[in-house]
Amino acid sequence: MTQSSSVLPPPDAALLQLARLKAGLSQRELAERASVPTTMISAYERGKRRPSLMTLLKLLHAANFELRMTLEPFDPHDDVLAGLEMRRVPLERRHRDRQIEAWRRAVPVDADS
Repeated sequence: MTQSSSVLPPPDAALLQLARLKAGLSQRELAERASVPTTMISAYERGKRRPSLMTLLKLLHAANFELRMTLEPFDPHDDVLAGLEMRRVPLERRHRDRQIEAWRRAVPVDADS
């Protein structure tokens, strides 16, 4: 992929953090469940260290998740999106970020009203 590391965290870091948050665990709790130092979880989630596949599976299992993988034909979708993102000027990025933040704060309208 053509993404720079400053745009998105590494996939393993994002996956580990997502699993931990979905499990409602702190880094310390996940570390205790996996019998690893808390500093290891922190380093993996920040992309400062990269876990082996076996270590990633162990950490995901400690959060009560499993990783399922399949081989699929290559889809350039992510590369296309990354290329489009890289061509945005800072003003466009700020506008997009404000829109996303507004959508996140939005409250659903009650259908019965």
